[in-house]
Amino acid sequence: MNLFDADKKYIANTYARFPVQIVKGKGSLCYGADGKEYIDCGAGIAVNTFGFCDEEWIKAVTGQINSFQHTSNLYYTEPCVRLAEMLCEKTGMKKIFFSNSGAEANECAIKTARKYAEEKKGGKYFYIVTLKNSFHGRTITTLAATGQDVFHKDFLPLTEGFIYAAANDLDDVKKKISEYKVAAVMIETVQGEGGVNALDESFVKGLSEYLKEKDILLICDEVQTGNGRTGKLYGYMNYGIEPDIVSTAKGLGGGLPLGATMFNEKTENVLKAGMHGSTFGGNPISCAGALCILKRIDDNLLKEVNKKSEYIFNQLKNSEGIKSVTGKGLMLGVETVAPAGTVVKKCLEEGVMFLTAKNKVRLLPALNIPEALLEKAIKILKKVCKETAEETV
Repeated sequence: MNLFDADKKYIANTYARFPVQIVKGKGSLCYGADGKEYIDCGAGIAVNTFGFCDEEWIKAVTGQINSFQHTSNLYYTEPCVRLAEMLCEKTGMKKIFFSNSGAEANECAIKTARKYAEEKKGGKYFYIVTLKNSFHGRTITTLAATGQDVFHKDFLPLTEGFIYAAANDLDDVKKKISEYKVAAVMIETVQGEGGVNALDESFVKGLSEYLKEKDILLICDEVQTGNGRTGKLYGYMNYGIEPDIVSTAKGLGGGLPLGATMFNEKTENVLKAGMHGSTFGGNPISCAGALCILKRIDDNLLKEVNKKSEYIFNQLKNSEGIKSVTGKGLMLGVETVAPAGTVVKKCLEEGVMFLTAKNKVRLLPALNIPEALLEKAIKILKKVCKETAEETV
């Protein structure tokens, strides 16, 4: 039985996989079982921050593996503590809770917000406002937080207590807050799965100011936007705001599972011993890898991210077969004349891996993708967009 057939027989049918078996990779290149070379512009959905088999990351991870791979959170480990310290120093947040994934980081954020509101205002203040077109995870609770009906319909009833306001409409958020007893508002500064749409600066700043006045928490979901992806260390930093809780995952571990929930001075002491936990959260191997990633996301790297982003915008914004380009940094969405799925499939045949997000081609390359590879990938994308547009007409 070949690998594709074995996958179909033994793996739950939850992914529409491309017919490619990746067998090795280095940097922003990877190779199929047939020897074909691909330029990776998806980075494992924004996970492989420095691409495949980054040597510094491998050294950090294997160094920890050779010491010990895991112990429970009943004991101290240096990678966990040092990573928390670095996150706090780089963000100004006060405390960190580590978990395994973005959904878990968001679950922790939601629990903390509800506990904070219960202590300050009473148990009836449990509602969380999220934005339409948002995506916050695939657990029952984070599905409920997700502002897209398409993710809800097969799993009802979902966790109660979530209401949805229109993105970039502060009046609608205020209306929801006037109608419900709200504990927090949860946003992605760039809505990834919702189509790679960046929120308006006036909306984000106005929302932050309004929530401070009302003592309602602001949660920033930085699962995909975080760790240098948008040209700042975290996406909210593009807006000059200070959230009360920040969740992140994906690129933090550089390829290993790791989520983090960060708390400011208002929320740092909400969770007490026994209120929350995670068996694998803060795993020393994952944290060792994350330390290697985080220390290298510096001003020079972020400058390069923004330079590459500007190049992509300039190359694509008036190109044939392309309607629009959205997003920030190296988290970009390209609205194409032809269906996005068709464009991605054709690009894969040409040796470039892209993703989709709703009706757009999504670009999430490694932050350090070499300029020559990026230029080659964008050239192929432009060619495919033009050809498929002509075929569509």
